[in-house]
Amino acid sequence: MQASIKRQRGMGWFGLLLVFAAIGFIAIVVIKVGPLYLNHMTVARVVSNVADDPEMGNANVQQIRSALQRRWDIDYIDQVEAKDIKVKRSSRGRLLAYDYEARVNLFYNVYVVVHFKGDHLMRKAPGT
Repeated sequence: MQASIKRQRGMGWFGLLLVFAAIGFIAIVVIKVGPLYLNHMTVARVVSNVADDPEMGNANVQQIRSALQRRWDIDYIDQVEAKDIKVKRSSRGRLLAYDYEARVNLFYNVYVVVHFKGDHLMRKAPGT
């Protein structure tokens, strides 16, 4: 019985090193990729706010992009530009659509690329 207790000593140094390496890698990925998702949430919120603005219902594309750019300057959005937002027509009405990739350097020459896509139905102007 004494010999079996000595064999069950728990995790060795190599196992502990692998656990710490895995935790470190996951932490690096979260720290690097997290701001991309926070930036995307801001992009989606601003596009949604502009689409829901009744004054933008009859606005032309330049006015819409100007409104987007003003809000992005305030929120420091730098992954996508206002010219990348498309105004599309559909059977439901006009849509503000975005489709972009955000890229961040993970380490050395390894990059993480995240693709974001979405659209928001524009509210119609009052009286139309």
